Amino acid sequence: MEEFLEFKGQNEKKPHYLWAEKYRPNEMADFVGNDSLKESMNRYIKEGDLGHLLLFGPPGTGKTSLAKMLVKKIDCDHLYINASNENGVEVIRQKITGFASSAGFRDLKVIILDESDFLTGNAQAALRNTMETYASHTRFIMTCNYHEKIIAPIASRCQVYEVKPLSKKEVAIQIATILNKESVTYTADDLKFIVDKYHPDLRRIINVAQQSAHSGKLKLTKQDLVESDLMTKIVAELKNPTKKGLFNEFRQMVVDSDVSSFDDMYKYLFEKMGDYATGKEALVCLELADGVYQSALVFEKQIIFLATLQKIINALK
Repeated sequence: MEEFLEFKGQNEKKPHYLWAEKYRPNEMADFVGNDSLKESMNRYIKEGDLGHLLLFGPPGTGKTSLAKMLVKKIDCDHLYINASNENGVEVIRQKITGFASSAGFRDLKVIILDESDFLTGNAQAALRNTMETYASHTRFIMTCNYHEKIIAPIASRCQVYEVKPLSKKEVAIQIATILNKESVTYTADDLKFIVDKYHPDLRRIINVAQQSAHSGKLKLTKQDLVESDLMTKIVAELKNPTKKGLFNEFRQMVVDSDVSSFDDMYKYLFEKMGDYATGKEALVCLELADGVYQSALVFEKQIIFLATLQKIINALK
């Protein structure tokens, strides 16, 4: 359970072991990309006030960092709640309403509801009433990956902002900067592999880079290399879909690789459609979409992935 109530002047910076926290931007100038969004955030900081905000975008794009920067720069008392852990109506009635209704040290209170798309329907209905009742002195900053999961009455009360992911080039520059500061040497190929595999999740890319840094050098794990080799081989073989025994070849490759998660495989096949599915991208995209959906519902993801490959082979013939 992650929550905290912070007041100005009580926090002291402590050294971070995790790079994702160590290099989390603390100033708006350090937040890369999303220039128009930053202009709006800087305006709120200058005015010392803000409306209810809904920040949405893919994981690892900086939504939580933006929310925390705002409450640090604005004179307010604030409460942080991670709705992926606490998402029921009792959280709204007890913690949030309790905080909003209690006497504060400052005129303004801000409640950060991180990952608010995890809130239950009843919790969101209760939140709507709380937002209305304490609107004179309490603001909400809600972050989520899927803003369509937020009910319309709440979304309509918020100023909605999309936090767009950085380009692969911008991410590569960020990671290279971090590696240089940590005195970790790397090759362009290894850096490209990590960025290509995990983009646009910058937080995950930073974590993988730290995990792969050994004795002052960026080294990919054996499993990373196996997965990379598998993805490359599959795309190469799909260029000849009429090849005899292609499915059995794919089945043996997947079994030998011992891959357990295929999310990156689906993503890679989607990104590389131009290499193996020219003129039939739409058909392949439909099969990939079905594979991703089916994979989320079953335990034996390997079977679904192989079935998807066979459907792609059929679509390409």
